[in-house]
Amino acid sequence: MDTATVQVDAGTLRGGSPSRVLRLSSTGRSAWDELRCGPVRSAAGAALARRLTDAGLAHPRPPESAARLGVTVVIPVKERADLLGNCLRSLGGDRPIVVVDDGSLDREALADIAAAHSAALIRRPRCGGPAAARNTGLAAVDTDLVAFLDSDCITTPDWLDKLLPHFADPLVAAVAPRIVAIAGQTSAGRYGEVAGSLDMGAVEGRVVPGSRIAYVPSAALVVRRNVLRDIGEFDERLRYGEDVDLIWRLHEAGLRIRYEPAARVYHREPRTWPELLARRFHYGTSAAPLAQRHPSASAPLIVHRWHSATVLAALSGHPGVAALTFGLSMSQTRRTLRRVGLPTTDALTHTTRGLWQTWLGLGRFMIQFTGPLLVLLLAHRGSSPRRRTRRVSAAVLLLSTPVTAYFRTRPRLDPFRFALGQLTDHIAYGAGVWAGCLRHRTAAPINPQLARRPRRISGAATGSAAAPSSSKGPQ
Repeated sequence: MDTATVQVDAGTLRGGSPSRVLRLSSTGRSAWDELRCGPVRSAAGAALARRLTDAGLAHPRPPESAARLGVTVVIPVKERADLLGNCLRSLGGDRPIVVVDDGSLDREALADIAAAHSAALIRRPRCGGPAAARNTGLAAVDTDLVAFLDSDCITTPDWLDKLLPHFADPLVAAVAPRIVAIAGQTSAGRYGEVAGSLDMGAVEGRVVPGSRIAYVPSAALVVRRNVLRDIGEFDERLRYGEDVDLIWRLHEAGLRIRYEPAARVYHREPRTWPELLARRFHYGTSAAPLAQRHPSASAPLIVHRWHSATVLAALSGHPGVAALTFGLSMSQTRRTLRRVGLPTTDALTHTTRGLWQTWLGLGRFMIQFTGPLLVLLLAHRGSSPRRRTRRVSAAVLLLSTPVTAYFRTRPRLDPFRFALGQLTDHIAYGAGVWAGCLRHRTAAPINPQLARRPRRISGAATGSAAAPSSSKGPQ
């Protein structure tokens, strides 16, 4: 069971990402009892297990011996011979390794390190980028699985042992470990420890666009080789975001991607602010081509109508309107809870949580894409009560995201430098998004999306309906 899943009664479960209510028929209840007592033993149990894991209400627990497929590690690298050496030392020599030199100048240094660790070396005549280098390595692999690993990563001894059992499920196409930032001593390094863009968190789950885990990076990723042959390799036209594109194509093909944080890989984050902000900017430039390829998966902000109206009313200095829209939002939440059979006494809790998530999401969205407007609103002089209210609201909106992140992550950095770092981090990413939008002539990456209305879903052994959920922040 997922830690956030709640069994409301004998035949009702609530949880998942996005949040939903799952009702169990009599057959479903029997299957649920079977799963609670041990492994799958019946067709109904298998169907319910698939439904629970797909919805994020539960997670698979395959035995470590479940998958005994061969795996080859592919490491793309350009220069960085010292980091490659650290990476190879962490891997050991019990599995085949292919190192792809993507046009390095000091080729002999890489060749010596690869040879010292019994790794096969493939040299590309010119730099083609990470996607091209990974595809070159993939072409040399003959095992069932390929583990892509960046040269600035350090693995733990059991990282593959914790990932491979998931491939006992024939629908699982890829599994990713948690990528944890290596501790740094500079302020940028300390910030990156808790705000690394590759760390998907401590909670496992299925990877689904628009959910809590919308993608996983290819800095450390194990994939079925035949799947890449069927749906296509990494898109070499993408200099950044090629891993997100691959994950979303796997999802669109009906396959499953799992995130397994019990497996850990350590990654070197930037040590200086210019390096960190440049990386964030480059990541932002991938939003436009990704939105063109996957329009349904790329919304920067998913909001609910009434929550958004409440936030905007507060920002514009209309507390009465904000109170009215909050009341209407709670009324809608109460109706939704009643319709799906949940206690309406939780309406205030659900509404408040959704409003807070909308506030944080909108704040992050505005910092990323309309930062100068927020600054102008704060700097605008005026003595009327409404103008003062607007300035205070804008300041709270601006600081809510970094303050919340600070208390959630407890970084080795003082609050002022952490807040300043996160604000500039978001602005750098947003600048990259704007640059990509101009280059590709699209506004899709900056267009918020309204949340869908809850709808009922039926199934053979179970029936389910969406439940009230909070807004998703920018991806």
